[in-house]
Amino acid sequence: MKLSTQDFLEFDQIKDGVIILKNKGLRIVLMVSSLNFALKSTEEQNAILYQFQNFLNSLDFSCQILVQSRRLNITGYLEKLSEIEKKEENELLKIQITDYRKFIEQITKGGSIMQKTFYVIVPFSIMKASITTKKGKLPKILTLTEEVFQRCKTQLLQRVEFVALGLRASGLQTVPLTTLELSELFWSLYHPLEAEQGYYPEIPNELVE
Repeated sequence: MKLSTQDFLEFDQIKDGVIILKNKGLRIVLMVSSLNFALKSTEEQNAILYQFQNFLNSLDFSCQILVQSRRLNITGYLEKLSEIEKKEENELLKIQITDYRKFIEQITKGGSIMQKTFYVIVPFSIMKASITTKKGKLPKILTLTEEVFQRCKTQLLQRVEFVALGLRASGLQTVPLTTLELSELFWSLYHPLEAEQGYYPEIPNELVE
């Protein structure tokens, strides 16, 4: 039997900004801002570490931290330099622009300029919303109907808010990814070269809930 790409993915669908795994687990992905820790004073560094430690200790559920590193896409910038270079009439300035453009191209080819994006993945298991029919029996796993999905999503959003508040105390801002942004993120993970060049496929509206 011929397998499709979807058969190798661990998630079933993305709905309302929520990743639904094949085992019916739910995930929301938060994009997290960064801060220049090295430029902080010793007192500020200690305060940040203290707040982050308190946040980790306060969690009663697991989270995943994803750091995505990719060469910085400056294709548009280089194209703009080429346009300026062609229009420049002053030969001295034209030579300087050419040398600068080549210098930037050489740096990026060496992979020296990297762009890092930080994510926190907040989970929720459908088992948390399961019910017990008889005392002493194992929980009965609920089918992920629309009603169950909305109930689980509400509890998952409570976790997301808790994580966001904890990270905010450490000076970090968060924003949950939408369905479209999650689709683009997954696409970029499987097509890193195209993503580095700034290419993303057009996703049909009917596939974005």
